[in-house]
Amino acid sequence: MLRILIAAMVLGACAGAQTQSLTFEQVVQEAIQNNLDLAAERLNVSVAEAREITARLRPNPVLTVSGQTLDVLGANYSPDTPLGPNQLNIHTDFPFERGHKRDERIAVAKEDKRVAELGVRELMRQVVANVQTAFVDIQRAKENVKLAQENLQSLTNVVAINESRLKAGDLAQVELDRSRVAAMQYRTAVVQAQLELDQAKTQLQQVMGRKQKSADFDVSGELRKDALVDSQEELVRRALARRPDYLLGQESQARSRADLKLQMANGKVDYTIGTEYTHQRAWGISGSSLGVYFSMPLAVYNRNQGEIARAEREIRLNGARTLALETNIQADVMKAYRQYAVNRQLLTSIESEMIAKAKSVRDTTEYSYKRGEASLVEYLDAQRAFNDTMVAFNDARANYARSLYLMDTVTGQTVAGQ
Repeated sequence: MLRILIAAMVLGACAGAQTQSLTFEQVVQEAIQNNLDLAAERLNVSVAEAREITARLRPNPVLTVSGQTLDVLGANYSPDTPLGPNQLNIHTDFPFERGHKRDERIAVAKEDKRVAELGVRELMRQVVANVQTAFVDIQRAKENVKLAQENLQSLTNVVAINESRLKAGDLAQVELDRSRVAAMQYRTAVVQAQLELDQAKTQLQQVMGRKQKSADFDVSGELRKDALVDSQEELVRRALARRPDYLLGQESQARSRADLKLQMANGKVDYTIGTEYTHQRAWGISGSSLGVYFSMPLAVYNRNQGEIARAEREIRLNGARTLALETNIQADVMKAYRQYAVNRQLLTSIESEMIAKAKSVRDTTEYSYKRGEASLVEYLDAQRAFNDTMVAFNDARANYARSLYLMDTVTGQTVAGQ
Protein backbone atom coordinates (compact mmCIF):
# COMPACT_ATOMS: atom_id res chain seq x y z
CA MET A 1 0.00 0.00 0.00
CA LEU A 2 2.84 2.36 0.86
CA ARG A 3 4.52 1.65 -2.48
CA ILE A 4 1.31 2.46 -4.32
CA LEU A 5 1.00 5.78 -2.51
CA ILE A 6 4.62 6.65 -3.25
CA ALA A 7 4.16 5.76 -6.94
CA ALA A 8 1.02 7.89 -7.10
CA MET A 9 2.88 10.81 -5.56
CA VAL A 10 5.72 10.45 -8.06
CA LEU A 11 3.30 10.30 -11.00
CA GLY A 12 1.45 13.33 -9.67
CA ALA A 13 4.73 15.23 -9.36
CA CYS A 14 5.68 14.32 -12.92
CA ALA A 15 2.26 15.39 -14.20
CA GLY A 16 2.58 18.66 -12.31
CA ALA A 17 6.01 19.24 -13.84
CA GLN A 18 4.54 18.82 -17.31
CA THR A 19 1.64 21.20 -16.67
CA GLN A 20 1.64 24.03 -19.18
CA SER A 21 1.14 27.22 -17.20
CA LEU A 22 1.02 30.51 -19.10
CA THR A 23 1.05 34.09 -17.87
CA PHE A 24 -1.52 36.61 -19.03
CA GLU A 25 0.99 38.22 -21.40
CA GLN A 26 1.80 34.86 -22.98
CA VAL A 27 -1.89 34.06 -23.44
CA VAL A 28 -2.51 37.42 -25.12
CA GLN A 29 0.47 36.98 -27.41
CA GLU A 30 -0.65 33.53 -28.51
CA ALA A 31 -4.20 34.73 -29.10
CA ILE A 32 -2.96 37.58 -31.28
CA GLN A 33 -0.75 35.24 -33.28
CA ASN A 34 -3.36 32.51 -33.80
CA ASN A 35 -6.60 34.45 -34.24
CA LEU A 36 -7.84 33.73 -37.76
CA ASP A 37 -9.96 36.87 -38.03
CA LEU A 38 -6.94 38.96 -37.05
CA ALA A 39 -4.76 37.16 -39.60
CA ALA A 40 -7.32 37.90 -42.31
CA GLU A 41 -7.55 41.55 -41.22
CA ARG A 42 -3.77 41.91 -41.50
CA LEU A 43 -4.05 40.99 -45.19
CA ASN A 44 -5.91 44.26 -45.73
CA VAL A 45 -2.66 46.06 -44.94
CA SER A 46 -0.87 44.08 -47.67
CA VAL A 47 -3.67 44.87 -50.10
CA ALA A 48 -3.38 48.58 -49.25
CA GLU A 49 0.38 48.45 -49.82
CA ALA A 50 -0.22 46.92 -53.26
CA ARG A 51 -2.69 49.69 -54.07
CA GLU A 52 -0.07 52.25 -53.11
CA ILE A 53 2.26 50.72 -55.70
CA THR A 54 -0.48 51.05 -58.31
CA ALA A 55 -1.15 54.66 -57.32
CA ARG A 56 2.49 55.62 -57.98
CA LEU A 57 2.44 54.36 -61.57
CA ARG A 58 2.35 56.85 -64.41
CA PRO A 59 0.23 56.35 -67.56
CA ASN A 60 1.98 54.45 -70.32
CA PRO A 61 2.74 56.05 -73.70
CA VAL A 62 0.97 54.50 -76.68
CA LEU A 63 2.82 53.30 -79.77
CA THR A 64 0.89 52.86 -83.01
CA VAL A 65 2.47 51.42 -86.17
CA SER A 66 0.42 51.37 -89.37
CA GLY A 67 0.87 50.75 -93.05
CA GLN A 68 -1.34 52.50 -95.59
CA THR A 69 -2.00 52.14 -99.31
CA LEU A 70 0.12 49.02 -99.43
CA ASP A 71 0.46 47.20 -102.75
CA VAL A 72 -0.81 43.83 -101.47
CA LEU A 73 -3.97 43.34 -103.60
CA GLY A 74 -2.36 43.71 -107.00
CA ALA A 75 -3.01 47.42 -107.50
CA ASN A 76 -0.96 48.89 -110.35
CA TYR A 77 0.69 51.87 -108.73
CA SER A 78 1.83 54.48 -111.25
CA PRO A 79 1.95 58.22 -111.54
CA ASP A 80 -1.32 58.01 -113.50
CA THR A 81 -3.35 56.34 -110.73
CA PRO A 82 -4.62 57.90 -107.50
CA LEU A 83 -3.45 54.94 -105.49
CA GLY A 84 -0.26 54.78 -103.50
CA PRO A 85 2.41 55.23 -102.73
CA ASN A 86 3.24 52.70 -99.94
CA GLN A 87 3.18 54.52 -96.62
CA LEU A 88 4.52 53.55 -93.14
CA ASN A 89 3.33 55.47 -90.07
CA ILE A 90 4.89 55.29 -86.59
CA HIS A 91 2.77 57.23 -84.14
CA THR A 92 3.51 57.76 -80.41
CA ASP A 93 1.14 59.35 -77.88
CA PHE A 94 2.31 60.67 -74.52
CA PRO A 95 -0.49 61.35 -71.96
CA PHE A 96 0.07 64.16 -69.47
CA GLU A 97 -1.99 64.09 -66.28
CA ARG A 98 -3.18 67.40 -64.95
CA GLY A 99 -4.31 68.46 -61.47
CA HIS A 100 -1.59 66.43 -59.67
CA LYS A 101 -3.63 63.25 -60.15
CA ARG A 102 -0.71 60.99 -59.32
CA ASP A 103 0.06 62.81 -56.07
CA GLU A 104 -3.59 62.64 -55.04
CA ARG A 105 -3.78 58.93 -55.87
CA ILE A 106 -0.74 58.31 -53.68
CA ALA A 107 -2.28 60.34 -50.84
CA VAL A 108 -5.50 58.28 -50.99
CA ALA A 109 -3.52 55.02 -51.06
CA LYS A 110 -1.56 56.06 -47.98
CA GLU A 111 -4.79 56.89 -46.15
CA ASP A 112 -6.17 53.47 -47.14
CA LYS A 113 -3.12 51.83 -45.59
CA ARG A 114 -3.56 53.77 -42.34
CA VAL A 115 -7.24 52.78 -42.25
CA ALA A 116 -6.26 49.12 -42.72
CA GLU A 117 -3.67 49.32 -39.93
CA LEU A 118 -6.20 50.85 -37.54
CA GLY A 119 -8.67 48.12 -38.48
CA VAL A 120 -6.11 45.54 -37.35
CA ARG A 121 -5.60 47.37 -34.06
CA GLU A 122 -9.34 47.61 -33.42
CA LEU A 123 -9.83 43.89 -33.98
CA MET A 124 -6.82 43.25 -31.77
CA ARG A 125 -8.48 45.28 -29.01
CA GLN A 126 -11.55 43.07 -29.25
CA VAL A 127 -9.46 39.87 -29.21
CA VAL A 128 -7.60 41.00 -26.09
CA ALA A 129 -10.91 41.86 -24.41
CA ASN A 130 -12.15 38.31 -25.01
CA VAL A 131 -8.90 36.93 -23.61
CA GLN A 132 -9.23 39.08 -20.50
CA THR A 133 -12.73 37.78 -19.79
CA ALA A 134 -11.77 34.14 -20.27
CA PHE A 135 -8.58 34.57 -18.22
CA VAL A 136 -10.47 36.01 -15.25
CA ASP A 137 -13.01 33.18 -15.49
CA ILE A 138 -10.17 30.67 -14.99
CA GLN A 139 -8.73 32.60 -12.06
CA ARG A 140 -12.13 32.78 -10.40
CA ALA A 141 -12.81 29.08 -11.03
CA LYS A 142 -9.44 28.13 -9.52
CA GLU A 143 -10.25 30.06 -6.36
CA ASN A 144 -13.63 28.32 -6.11
CA VAL A 145 -12.00 24.90 -6.56
CA LYS A 146 -9.55 25.73 -3.78
CA LEU A 147 -12.41 26.85 -1.52
CA ALA A 148 -14.46 23.72 -2.26
CA GLN A 149 -11.47 21.49 -1.50
CA GLU A 150 -10.85 23.27 1.81
CA ASN A 151 -14.52 22.90 2.76
CA LEU A 152 -14.43 19.21 1.87
CA GLN A 153 -11.29 18.73 3.93
CA SER A 154 -12.95 20.40 6.90
CA LEU A 155 -16.04 18.17 6.62
CA THR A 156 -13.84 15.11 6.13
CA ASN A 157 -12.07 15.87 9.40
CA VAL A 158 -15.42 16.21 11.14
CA VAL A 159 -16.55 12.85 9.75
CA ALA A 160 -13.34 11.22 11.01
CA ILE A 161 -13.90 12.72 14.47
CA ASN A 162 -17.53 11.56 14.46
CA GLU A 163 -16.48 8.04 13.54
CA SER A 164 -14.15 8.01 16.54
CA ARG A 165 -16.87 9.40 18.78
CA LEU A 166 -19.32 6.76 17.50
CA LYS A 167 -16.88 3.98 18.37
CA ALA A 168 -16.46 5.51 21.80
CA GLY A 169 -20.24 5.55 22.24
CA ASP A 170 -20.29 9.30 22.46
CA LEU A 171 -22.30 9.93 19.28
CA ALA A 172 -25.45 8.58 17.67
CA GLN A 173 -25.31 6.87 14.28
CA VAL A 174 -27.71 9.39 12.76
CA GLU A 175 -25.32 12.21 13.66
CA LEU A 176 -22.50 10.44 11.82
CA ASP A 177 -24.73 9.85 8.81
CA ARG A 178 -25.67 13.53 8.71
CA SER A 179 -22.02 14.55 8.69
CA ARG A 180 -21.28 12.03 5.93
CA VAL A 181 -24.15 13.40 3.82
CA ALA A 182 -22.79 16.93 4.31
CA ALA A 183 -19.32 15.75 3.26
CA MET A 184 -20.82 14.12 0.18
CA GLN A 185 -22.49 17.41 -0.73
CA TYR A 186 -19.19 19.24 -0.50
CA ARG A 187 -17.54 16.48 -2.53
CA THR A 188 -20.12 17.18 -5.22
CA ALA A 189 -19.31 20.89 -4.91
CA VAL A 190 -15.65 20.09 -5.59
CA VAL A 191 -16.59 18.16 -8.74
CA GLN A 192 -18.81 20.99 -9.96
CA ALA A 193 -16.13 23.59 -9.26
CA GLN A 194 -13.58 21.48 -11.15
CA LEU A 195 -15.97 21.14 -14.07
CA GLU A 196 -16.41 24.90 -14.18
CA LEU A 197 -12.63 25.29 -14.17
CA ASP A 198 -12.19 22.79 -17.01
CA GLN A 199 -14.82 24.56 -19.09
CA ALA A 200 -13.16 27.93 -18.45
CA LYS A 201 -9.80 26.51 -19.59
CA THR A 202 -11.38 25.11 -22.73
CA GLN A 203 -13.00 28.47 -23.46
CA LEU A 204 -9.72 30.35 -23.07
CA GLN A 205 -7.93 27.93 -25.40
CA GLN A 206 -10.72 28.48 -27.90
CA VAL A 207 -10.23 32.25 -27.66
CA MET A 208 -6.48 31.72 -28.09
CA GLY A 209 -7.14 29.99 -31.39
CA ARG A 210 -5.91 26.56 -30.40
CA LYS A 211 -7.27 23.80 -32.59
CA GLN A 212 -6.15 21.06 -30.21
CA LYS A 213 -7.17 21.62 -26.59
CA SER A 214 -4.59 20.57 -23.99
CA ALA A 215 -5.78 18.78 -20.86
CA ASP A 216 -2.84 20.07 -18.80
CA PHE A 217 -3.35 23.69 -19.84
CA ASP A 218 -3.19 26.18 -16.98
CA VAL A 219 -2.55 29.84 -16.31
CA SER A 220 -0.54 31.56 -13.62
CA GLY A 221 -0.89 34.88 -11.88
CA GLU A 222 -3.16 36.49 -9.34
CA LEU A 223 -6.39 38.34 -9.95
CA ARG A 224 -5.78 42.01 -10.61
CA LYS A 225 -6.31 44.22 -7.59
CA ASP A 226 -4.56 47.49 -8.52
CA ALA A 227 -6.41 50.77 -8.22
CA LEU A 228 -7.07 53.46 -10.81
CA VAL A 229 -5.20 56.70 -10.24
CA ASP A 230 -6.55 58.77 -13.12
CA SER A 231 -9.72 60.83 -13.02
CA GLN A 232 -12.70 60.04 -15.20
CA GLU A 233 -11.98 63.08 -17.36
CA GLU A 234 -8.38 61.95 -17.92
CA LEU A 235 -9.56 58.47 -18.85
CA VAL A 236 -11.94 59.93 -21.44
CA ARG A 237 -9.13 62.01 -22.90
CA ARG A 238 -6.89 58.96 -23.15
CA ALA A 239 -9.65 56.91 -24.73
CA LEU A 240 -10.14 59.51 -27.46
CA ALA A 241 -6.39 59.60 -28.04
CA ARG A 242 -5.86 55.81 -28.17
CA ARG A 243 -9.06 53.99 -29.15
CA PRO A 244 -8.43 52.46 -32.60
CA ASP A 245 -12.10 52.68 -33.59
CA TYR A 246 -12.15 56.42 -32.87
CA LEU A 247 -8.83 56.95 -34.64
CA LEU A 248 -10.26 54.90 -37.50
CA GLY A 249 -13.19 57.31 -37.72
CA GLN A 250 -10.85 60.28 -37.84
CA GLU A 251 -8.68 58.55 -40.43
CA SER A 252 -11.76 57.82 -42.52
CA GLN A 253 -12.45 61.55 -42.57
CA ALA A 254 -8.88 62.22 -43.67
CA ARG A 255 -9.24 59.56 -46.33
CA SER A 256 -12.46 61.15 -47.60
CA ARG A 257 -10.79 64.56 -47.79
CA ALA A 258 -7.93 63.04 -49.79
CA ASP A 259 -10.47 61.31 -52.03
CA LEU A 260 -12.24 64.64 -52.63
CA LYS A 261 -8.98 66.18 -53.82
CA LEU A 262 -8.44 63.20 -56.11
CA GLN A 263 -11.93 63.47 -57.59
CA MET A 264 -11.49 67.17 -58.19
CA ALA A 265 -8.20 66.39 -59.93
CA ASN A 266 -9.93 63.71 -61.99
CA GLY A 267 -12.39 66.37 -63.10
CA LYS A 268 -9.62 68.14 -64.96
CA VAL A 269 -9.00 66.88 -68.48
CA ASP A 270 -5.65 65.38 -69.44
CA TYR A 271 -3.58 66.29 -72.48
CA THR A 272 -2.13 63.92 -75.01
CA ILE A 273 0.84 64.97 -77.14
CA GLY A 274 1.76 62.74 -80.05
CA THR A 275 4.42 62.48 -82.70
CA GLU A 276 4.18 60.64 -85.98
CA TYR A 277 6.86 59.57 -88.39
CA THR A 278 5.70 58.89 -91.97
CA HIS A 279 7.72 57.22 -94.71
CA GLN A 280 6.49 56.87 -98.32
CA ARG A 281 8.11 54.98 -101.16
CA ALA A 282 7.04 54.31 -104.76
CA TRP A 283 8.53 54.18 -108.24
CA GLY A 284 12.03 54.44 -106.86
CA ILE A 285 11.25 57.63 -105.05
CA SER A 286 11.00 57.79 -101.23
CA GLY A 287 10.53 60.42 -98.59
CA SER A 288 9.88 60.87 -94.86
CA SER A 289 8.02 63.39 -92.79
CA LEU A 290 7.36 64.13 -89.10
CA GLY A 291 4.09 65.26 -87.56
CA VAL A 292 3.10 66.58 -84.10
CA TYR A 293 -0.36 66.13 -82.54
CA PHE A 294 -2.18 67.54 -79.56
CA SER A 295 -5.49 66.19 -78.24
CA MET A 296 -7.71 66.64 -75.21
CA PRO A 297 -11.32 65.72 -74.38
CA LEU A 298 -13.78 68.58 -74.20
CA ALA A 299 -15.27 68.76 -70.71
CA VAL A 300 -18.76 69.62 -71.90
CA TYR A 301 -20.83 67.06 -70.03
CA ASN A 302 -18.68 64.97 -67.70
CA ARG A 303 -16.54 66.95 -65.29
CA ASN A 304 -16.65 64.21 -62.62
CA GLN A 305 -19.42 66.06 -60.79
CA GLY A 306 -20.95 62.86 -59.36
CA GLU A 307 -17.76 61.57 -57.72
CA ILE A 308 -16.96 65.01 -56.35
CA ALA A 309 -20.42 65.22 -54.76
CA ARG A 310 -20.04 61.69 -53.37
CA ALA A 311 -16.68 62.52 -51.76
CA GLU A 312 -18.11 65.69 -50.20
CA ARG A 313 -21.01 63.77 -48.68
CA GLU A 314 -18.72 61.03 -47.41
CA ILE A 315 -16.77 63.67 -45.49
CA ARG A 316 -19.97 64.78 -43.78
CA LEU A 317 -21.02 61.16 -43.19
CA ASN A 318 -17.72 60.18 -41.58
CA GLY A 319 -17.78 63.35 -39.50
CA ALA A 320 -21.22 62.48 -38.14
CA ARG A 321 -20.11 58.92 -37.38
CA THR A 322 -16.99 60.11 -35.59
CA LEU A 323 -19.01 62.53 -33.48
CA ALA A 324 -21.46 59.76 -32.54
CA LEU A 325 -18.56 57.44 -31.70
CA GLU A 326 -17.00 60.10 -29.50
CA THR A 327 -20.22 60.30 -27.52
CA ASN A 328 -20.36 56.51 -27.23
CA ILE A 329 -16.76 56.33 -26.02
CA GLN A 330 -17.44 58.91 -23.34
CA ALA A 331 -20.44 56.83 -22.21
CA ASP A 332 -18.32 53.64 -22.27
CA VAL A 333 -15.71 55.22 -20.02
CA MET A 334 -18.34 56.58 -17.63
CA LYS A 335 -20.06 53.19 -17.33
CA ALA A 336 -16.74 51.37 -16.91
CA TYR A 337 -15.64 53.84 -14.24
CA ARG A 338 -18.94 53.42 -12.40
CA GLN A 339 -18.61 49.66 -12.60
CA TYR A 340 -15.07 49.91 -11.25
CA ALA A 341 -16.15 52.11 -8.33
CA VAL A 342 -19.05 49.82 -7.36
CA ASN A 343 -16.96 46.65 -7.59
CA ARG A 344 -14.16 48.24 -5.58
CA GLN A 345 -16.59 49.31 -2.87
CA LEU A 346 -18.19 45.85 -2.75
CA LEU A 347 -14.84 44.08 -2.61
CA THR A 348 -13.59 46.35 0.15
CA SER A 349 -16.78 45.80 2.13
CA ILE A 350 -16.61 42.00 1.91
CA GLU A 351 -12.88 41.91 2.59
CA SER A 352 -12.96 44.22 5.61
CA GLU A 353 -16.29 43.36 7.22
CA MET A 354 -17.51 39.89 6.28
CA ILE A 355 -14.63 37.46 5.78
CA ALA A 356 -13.10 37.72 9.22
CA LYS A 357 -16.49 37.45 10.91
CA ALA A 358 -17.63 34.49 8.83
CA LYS A 359 -14.34 32.68 9.43
CA SER A 360 -14.48 33.41 13.15
CA VAL A 361 -18.04 32.09 13.42
CA ARG A 362 -17.13 28.99 11.41
CA ASP A 363 -13.99 28.26 13.46
CA THR A 364 -15.74 28.90 16.77
CA THR A 365 -18.72 26.73 15.87
CA GLU A 366 -16.44 23.96 14.61
CA TYR A 367 -14.45 24.03 17.83
CA SER A 368 -17.65 23.98 19.87
CA TYR A 369 -19.05 21.11 17.81
CA LYS A 370 -15.92 19.02 18.29
CA ARG A 371 -16.26 19.59 22.03
CA GLY A 372 -19.92 18.61 21.91
CA GLU A 373 -21.13 22.11 22.80
CA ALA A 374 -22.78 22.85 19.41
CA SER A 375 -25.05 20.81 17.18
CA LEU A 376 -24.19 19.57 13.70
CA VAL A 377 -26.88 21.84 12.25
CA GLU A 378 -25.24 24.86 13.84
CA TYR A 379 -21.84 23.84 12.52
CA LEU A 380 -23.17 23.22 9.00
CA ASP A 381 -24.96 26.59 9.02
CA ALA A 382 -21.73 28.31 10.01
CA GLN A 383 -19.82 26.37 7.38
CA ARG A 384 -22.40 27.25 4.72
CA ALA A 385 -22.32 30.93 5.70
CA PHE A 386 -18.53 30.94 5.45
CA ASN A 387 -18.67 29.22 2.06
CA ASP A 388 -21.24 31.71 0.73
CA THR A 389 -19.12 34.59 1.98
CA MET A 390 -15.98 33.26 0.31
CA VAL A 391 -17.82 32.58 -2.95
CA ALA A 392 -19.12 36.16 -2.88
CA PHE A 393 -15.57 37.31 -2.14
CA ASN A 394 -14.19 35.37 -5.12
CA ASP A 395 -16.94 36.80 -7.33
CA ALA A 396 -16.17 40.30 -6.08
CA ARG A 397 -12.45 39.84 -6.78
CA ALA A 398 -13.20 38.55 -10.28
CA ASN A 399 -15.64 41.38 -11.00
CA TYR A 400 -13.13 43.92 -9.78
CA ALA A 401 -10.44 42.45 -12.04
CA ARG A 402 -12.90 42.47 -14.95
CA SER A 403 -13.67 46.14 -14.32
CA LEU A 404 -9.95 46.94 -14.49
CA TYR A 405 -9.56 45.03 -17.73
CA LEU A 406 -12.71 46.67 -19.07
CA MET A 407 -11.24 50.08 -18.32
CA ASP A 408 -8.13 49.10 -20.27
CA THR A 409 -10.34 48.06 -23.17
CA VAL A 410 -12.55 51.15 -23.33
CA THR A 411 -9.55 53.49 -23.02
CA GLY A 412 -7.48 51.63 -25.63
CA GLN A 413 -4.76 50.77 -23.13
CA THR A 414 -4.58 47.18 -24.42
CA VAL A 415 -3.33 48.37 -27.83
CA ALA A 416 -1.57 51.56 -26.74
CA GLY A 417 1.84 50.15 -27.64
CA GLN A 418 0.82 48.59 -30.94
